[in-house]
Amino acid sequence: MSHDPTVNAGDIARLAGVGRAAVSNWRRRHDDFPQPIGGTANQPLFSLRQVESWLRRYGKSYQVSLGDRVWQRLKAAGDLRLGELVAQAGTLLTSGESELEPELAGLVLELAERHDPLTAYEFLCERYLEAHSRQLSVTRDDVAELMLRIVRADGTTVLDPACGVGTLLLPPAGALPDPPERSEAVPADPAPGEPGNGTSRGRPARVLGQELSATSAAITAARLRLRGIQAEIVAGDSMRVDGFPEVKADAVVCDPPFNERAWGYEELTGDPRWEHGLPPRGEPELAWVQHCLTHVRPGGLVAVLMPPAAASRKAGRRIRANLLRAGALRAVVALPGSDLWLLRRPKAGERPPSEVLILDATADLTLVEPAWLAYLDDRSDQTVRIIDLLADEVDMTPARHQRRDDVGRAFAQARDRFLAAAARPPDLQVLDQPLVQPSTTLGDLIKEGLVITSQAPPKMAADGGDVAVLMADDVLSGSAPSGLTVMQPGLIVIRPGDVVASYSSVRVIADGGAVLGPHLTLYRVDVRRLDPDFLAGFLRAAGGRVTTGSSRFDVRRTRVPRLSLKEQKAYGEAFRALAVLEDSLRETSTLGRTLIRLGLDGLADGHLHPQS
Repeated sequence: MSHDPTVNAGDIARLAGVGRAAVSNWRRRHDDFPQPIGGTANQPLFSLRQVESWLRRYGKSYQVSLGDRVWQRLKAAGDLRLGELVAQAGTLLTSGESELEPELAGLVLELAERHDPLTAYEFLCERYLEAHSRQLSVTRDDVAELMLRIVRADGTTVLDPACGVGTLLLPPAGALPDPPERSEAVPADPAPGEPGNGTSRGRPARVLGQELSATSAAITAARLRLRGIQAEIVAGDSMRVDGFPEVKADAVVCDPPFNERAWGYEELTGDPRWEHGLPPRGEPELAWVQHCLTHVRPGGLVAVLMPPAAASRKAGRRIRANLLRAGALRAVVALPGSDLWLLRRPKAGERPPSEVLILDATADLTLVEPAWLAYLDDRSDQTVRIIDLLADEVDMTPARHQRRDDVGRAFAQARDRFLAAAARPPDLQVLDQPLVQPSTTLGDLIKEGLVITSQAPPKMAADGGDVAVLMADDVLSGSAPSGLTVMQPGLIVIRPGDVVASYSSVRVIADGGAVLGPHLTLYRVDVRRLDPDFLAGFLRAAGGRVTTGSSRFDVRRTRVPRLSLKEQKAYGEAFRALAVLEDSLRETSTLGRTLIRLGLDGLADGHLHPQS
C-alpha cells in the first residue's frame, strides 16, 4: 500500500473551507501548486502532504481531521481495493481482526475510540458510497424506510436477497438503542470532515441477506453487527446459488439489479420458483419477484422495487396476470425513478382479492402508507378491479389508472384553483422623467466578490440516480426539481436565495438541496450587501431587451444600479411581485383551459346546469 494519501479537488476544497472554483483558481494562478500524481485529466489526484505544505506556505487555513486522514489512507491503495479495505475496517471494528496494515488499523481504531465504532464505520461507508456512486446502486433512505415500515419488519425475520451494502436491512431511524460497548460520547458538532453522530435504527428479530459482491456482503454484515443486530449475510448469486433455500421469512424486501440480461435464464428454465410462469429472458425483475415470494411465509409481505416498464411490458403480461389471479400482487405504486410492488404470499384456501391498489406517489411518498392501510381495510378509492386488468393488457402503470372525480366536482375544484391563482400587479409610481442612478455591471459585482457564479457540469448522468436536479423547464415554470442524477464530482448544490438563470428565465430559488442542471447558471449573492430579488429583476429586464442577432449578449455587461440594501429590497419586492404575477398568468392559463373543457363536458352530460 502506498503511504502517500491522495486528495481530489473536492477534498482540497473541503479541507480548506472553500469552493471548488477557488481550488481551480489556485491551480491556474500559482505555478507552484502541487502537480497531480494520479487520477485522470478530468479527475486529478494530488498528494495530501504536498497540498498541506502548499496551504501552509500561503497561510491558508485548513483542517485535516482524523476522519479525513483515515479515509485518505484507505484511498491511497487505489479504487480497485477501496471496497475491500472498507470491508476489512468493518471486520476490525466488529471482531478485532483484520488484514489492514498496523498503522492504518491503528488509525481506524483511534477514530472509533474518539467517537464510537458505529459512527466511525458509517463515516467510512458514506465516503465509500460517494466515491463509487456510479458503480454502486443504493436505495434512497426514505424509500428504504418506507418499504420496511410497510412490511412491518420490527420483531420479524427479514430477508433481502440482493442486499448490496445493506440499505434495506438497516432498520428505520430512531428505533435501535445505541450499540453495546459504546465509547465516550460523540461531540454534538464534530469537526469538519469528522464522522457525525451515529443514528440509531430499528431492530428486526433476525436479518438475512445475500449479495453477489463478497465485498458488499462483508460491508453489510459489519454495518448490522455494529448495530447489535443478529444477521446472516452470505455472498453469492441468489438466482443461481440460493443462499437460503429452505428459509421462509416473515418479510422480504428487495431492490434487485434492473435490466440484468445474464441472470441465468438458460440454467433455470425448470426452476420450481417459477410457480407463476417462466420469466422471459428480458424480464429478470419478474424472476426476482418470484424468488422473493418463494422465500416469504404464507401471509407474509414482499416489498420489491421494479423498473416502471415492468408494469406494462407485453413480455411480462402472463406473469402479471397469474400474480393477480393468485392474489399475490396487491399493489403497484409509482415512486421517483421506480415502482414499488407489494406482494403477499396467499395462505392455503384463502380467497384472492377482487381489487389491486394502483397509486402514483412520485410527487409525495407520504401518500403510500395511508393508501396501503386503507386498501387493507377495504376502504380505498385508489383500487382497480382485477377482472378489468385481466380483460385488457394487464397494464398496471399507475399513471394510467389515476382516480377521476366526477365532472361536477372536478369543475368546482378547477374553478376554485383558477380564482385562487389570480395575482395583483405591484403598485408602481409613474415618473415623468426616467430616474438616473449610478450603476455598475454584473461583471464588476463578481470581481468585487458580491456575486459568485457557477455552472453545472457539461455532462450529467441521468439514469439510476436519486439526486434531485433543477432543470431549465423547472426554472421557467417555478416547479419543483424534476431531474435525477447520481452523486458525482462537480455538482453544484443550490441554496435558498440563489439566483438561477436559463436562456429564457431567471428565478430566485426558495428551497435548496437540489443540484444545478444543464444549461443553467447560478448567481450566489452576498446577502449582506446585495438583495437576490433585486439582482434577478435586473437580469430578467436585461434578457428581455436583448434582440436576436449575430452577436451573443454578454450577461456580465448587465447594468445594475448602485443602491443601498434598503433601496434594493424595495426594488426586489416589486420584481418579486411581477414574478408572482407571471407565474399566476401561466397557471391561470392552464387552469382556464381545464375549466373550459370541464364546463363543456359537464353541461353536455348533465353534471352541470346553468344558474337559474
